[in-house]
Amino acid sequence: MKNVESDIMKIFGMNVFGDAVMQQRLPKNVYEQLQQIIKGHLALDINIAEIVANAMKDWAIEKGATHYTHWFQPLTGITAEKHESFISPNGDGSIIMEFSGKELVQGEPDASSFPSGGLRATFEARGYTVWDVTSPAFIKDDENGKTLYIPTAFTSYTGEALDKKTPLLRSVESLSKQVIRVLRLLGDNTSEYAVPSVGPEQEYFLVDENYYNERLDLQMTGRTLFGAPAPKGQELDDHYFGSIKERVSLFMNDLDMELWKLGISAKTKHNEVAPNQYELAVVYGECNVTIDQNHLVMEIMKRVARRHKMVCLLHEKPFARINGSGKHNNWSISTDKGVNLLSPGKTPEDNKRFLLFIAAAIKAVDVHADLLRLSASTPGNDHRLGGNEAPPAIISVYLGQTLTSIFEKIEAGEKVDKKVKEIFNFGVTTLPDISKDDTDRNRTSPFAFTLNKFEFRMTPSQGSLARPNMILNTIIADTLAEFAEILEKDNNVEALLKDVYSKHKRIVFNGDGYSEKWHKEAKERGLPHFNKSVDVYPELCSEKNVALFDRQKVLSKNELTARMLIFLENYVKKNHIEASTMLHMAERQILPSILEYQGMIAESAHNLQMIGLKVALQIELLKDIAKKLEVFSACIAKLKSDIKKLESLSEEEAPVFTGDILVVDMEKLREAGDALEEVCGLEYWPMPTYADMLFKI
Repeated sequence: MKNVESDIMKIFGMNVFGDAVMQQRLPKNVYEQLQQIIKGHLALDINIAEIVANAMKDWAIEKGATHYTHWFQPLTGITAEKHESFISPNGDGSIIMEFSGKELVQGEPDASSFPSGGLRATFEARGYTVWDVTSPAFIKDDENGKTLYIPTAFTSYTGEALDKKTPLLRSVESLSKQVIRVLRLLGDNTSEYAVPSVGPEQEYFLVDENYYNERLDLQMTGRTLFGAPAPKGQELDDHYFGSIKERVSLFMNDLDMELWKLGISAKTKHNEVAPNQYELAVVYGECNVTIDQNHLVMEIMKRVARRHKMVCLLHEKPFARINGSGKHNNWSISTDKGVNLLSPGKTPEDNKRFLLFIAAAIKAVDVHADLLRLSASTPGNDHRLGGNEAPPAIISVYLGQTLTSIFEKIEAGEKVDKKVKEIFNFGVTTLPDISKDDTDRNRTSPFAFTLNKFEFRMTPSQGSLARPNMILNTIIADTLAEFAEILEKDNNVEALLKDVYSKHKRIVFNGDGYSEKWHKEAKERGLPHFNKSVDVYPELCSEKNVALFDRQKVLSKNELTARMLIFLENYVKKNHIEASTMLHMAERQILPSILEYQGMIAESAHNLQMIGLKVALQIELLKDIAKKLEVFSACIAKLKSDIKKLESLSEEEAPVFTGDILVVDMEKLREAGDALEEVCGLEYWPMPTYADMLFKI
């Protein structure tokens, strides 16, 4: 009988140059020094790098790798790589396989064509990749062969960050510094550093490859730009946590194996709310490594889906009128001793350390709600936020009844009573009693406390988690720095908790975030509400935020300005591509098909009339189509005109015009196109329908 456990244990991490491999292949003193480098206690020495590089090369070649690459995260939103072979000429016509410490530590990809927001001119080509010792190297085994991947940071010739990893690593160090500073004031003299932990829940859709190949909008933009509702959607909730279809289950099993080989602890998989929507969750891990791994998760999902003749859609809203996809970001802070600082323990009311870190989150989110909203802002996510499972665009914090009650009593100066754990009794002797958690979940909250972590639910499904976590780490670090200054003068934790909750409790909301009542109440509370990404991007460079990132040494003013410009440019470009794709589909696919259908009905009516039969039904249908075609044609003309206008606008004018005019144009054209689909014969409609894509797998 096959030993499944043994097989999994054997393959897990088999393609990762991780801790176990390093212990086995590196001299003991080199391994120990490398661990100190990883912890930030020592600077990397080139002699250590030489030994590590040689061991890494031997391991990779034994695994069948012929090339290596510095793998980095430019400001494009995806990863980048340039492959180099291990081959080196030997002088006599033969070759040797080499990989030096310098090649491990530093690479030089061309930086000229990556987005830089003005940090680099096009003619200035030099950029550097630098080995990130905290994230393990790995071997990717795909149709291109086996390649050694080395996670790296990416910087310009002038030393400014051109990537997402560099500011993330800076934010991790900043957070660790301030956490330890606060812990010392609370009497912890043993913890040496702290790390944020992240556990992403990746949502996605699967569609049959044949349908994808017939949908230009999916190919160009990742979402459907036209599509009338199917007769059935998600209203019966029969897909949610339902039995997984055999074809999908085979894909999921294959995906698990590929991820496990790379040491990615894929844990949970299930059907999501919408038809053909699914979720994969991984076990918590250190922030930087987990974010690297999530890039791999998304890439491997796409590759494995193709093997199964399907396409994985990671867009936040690939199908209108049903659930979109997010990537819930579960975040906590732990010390090097393994202590989760967001764990309430058995008596949270007495756990001042826990309450202090919760208070830091409350204040940070209130003061920097604009940044947290910005961290989840993408053109794709604009279509999702506020609908179905996605939280609204208004930032709030969910604490739950128990924790809210504790803070309310602290604010009032009242004694906090110990809460006795409630027990569920099902009234059935064969079912065991279970204890009730201190708090329920709130799926409408953007930032919810869930037992021992915060779940940031706004993050976009196809985006990198580097930006949300960099911002989260930074705002918490800055708040903890303020706490440390206060406690250094007067070590009165309870007084600090009382003051923080009194000033920032407006951000705490435990109710229904979807309700109109909350939108009105949030406005009365003075909470910011940014409906569109384009509205919040400029906030990145506000005086308050420039000072914040400077204090925590995470991003300079130039680096912030560059990112803001890239966000705005990306917003315009993505919507321009969508608008152009819509025009193509409307004029070259939908119009010809509808006219052909209209002609068929007219010819049929004429033939029937010639033999004396009534054609009232055909006449009414032709009138209806003509009316809808008139609206459709007007919408095409409006969108075409506004695309031309957009192309003539300045960089400053284009983003606002895109959000206020072009996006509205596209919504109206879609509505008109979908109305035509609903009256068109199926055999005439030029593309797969929602019923095809969502229910046939």
